[in-house]
Amino acid sequence: MKLTVIGGGGFRIPQLYAALGRDDAPLRITELHLYDVDRTRLDTIRKILEYLAPSLTQAPALSFGIDLDAAVTGADFIFSAMRIGGIDGRIADERTALELGVLGQETVGPGGLAYAMRTLPVATRLAERVRALAPTAWLINFTNPAGLVTEAMRRVLGDRVIGICDTPIGLMHRATRAAGALPQDVDFDYVGLNHLGWLRRLSVNGVDKLPEVLASDTALEGIEEARLLGFDWVRSLGALPNEYLYYYYFTREATARISTGAETRGEFLKRQQERFYTAGVGAGPAETFELWQDTLREREFSYMAEGRAEADRDARLTEDVEDGGYQKVALQLITALAGGTPAVMILNVANAGNVAGLPDDAVIEVPCRVDASGVHPQQVAPVAGDMLGLMRQVKASEQLTLEATLTRNSELAWRGLAVHPLVDSVAVARKLLDGYRERIPGVAAAFD
Repeated sequence: MKLTVIGGGGFRIPQLYAALGRDDAPLRITELHLYDVDRTRLDTIRKILEYLAPSLTQAPALSFGIDLDAAVTGADFIFSAMRIGGIDGRIADERTALELGVLGQETVGPGGLAYAMRTLPVATRLAERVRALAPTAWLINFTNPAGLVTEAMRRVLGDRVIGICDTPIGLMHRATRAAGALPQDVDFDYVGLNHLGWLRRLSVNGVDKLPEVLASDTALEGIEEARLLGFDWVRSLGALPNEYLYYYYFTREATARISTGAETRGEFLKRQQERFYTAGVGAGPAETFELWQDTLREREFSYMAEGRAEADRDARLTEDVEDGGYQKVALQLITALAGGTPAVMILNVANAGNVAGLPDDAVIEVPCRVDASGVHPQQVAPVAGDMLGLMRQVKASEQLTLEATLTRNSELAWRGLAVHPLVDSVAVARKLLDGYRERIPGVAAAFD
């Protein structure tokens, strides 16, 4: 069984390889093919994987390349983890917005839309090559903004593309632990868009334990999202929000903290990754692996630091880090699709009438049962009020942006930015689009 990763020089690939190669791995992948356009990054990751291979009892055979068609051909599963525009594109996403007094973040708000503008044409071409060369393959998308990219690829591949994210399952694990339950014993209700969702019910033996969790300071102390957003606020919602809702609920505070920080998250990652990849070129395999481990730890524990007070910037708990990990989500998904243990997962899928008030083709994030016959979204409880209002406004912005890239229409792109809830002015939206087109070649190319 062949698994291809598009973006195979990415920093997290060793985690995926280690998960696939464990003796208790639930699925046997015989070949892991890594495709990337950056040979230096690909060679560095290759060095780490080849160092890890002897310690793994089920290590897949490795292949590498820069030929997309060769990567896709013969694949059973294709994992999309691209970063179009590289880290410099992310920095421009963030800085262009911040200079206009608007939140600058990779996937939320105008930065996420700019990321989409340059990514959607590439994602669409990838989907077209998969349709032509591997029509029975499953395409699993982790490329951000994951919901919008998945929606674009669905127009080519339909139900054979599924979007994944590790933040909802991390929230689920923390809430389940706080309720004193085991994952296999809970039934739950989660609904939203990617990086914008809420856990609204957590039932054990038919009894909703979420009210008890929300009422207990001790329980909420163990839930990163509650610490981030505040106990009073999550209690007022009667739900546990995805951590990315911090940017919507505390926009002013987030913008101020990022603006006054020494560097944006993108600038931090660029400095960190350049240090790692540069050092890795001349280092031996063992040393490169140690450098990767140290870099990964620094990266994980500084995640969403802008959401914490200065004194608590490094206050993530070890269990917060361990609850995440896209490799766990990906492995669980492909195992179920390949005929292994069925699973209930939170995935990005077509709405298809699930949430009234959203278009049927809108990609939403909801619980799904996954088995060898495919992905089966569960019907969620009705969504209304402020939650539905926020979902509708963000989805309208996303779909305008998608149409803008498909039709190469810059006026639609301007509208997409202008109607987003984190952009407070049509004039600022125009300046954002102009700035992104000037600074980011991929955005300019999307409309020129």
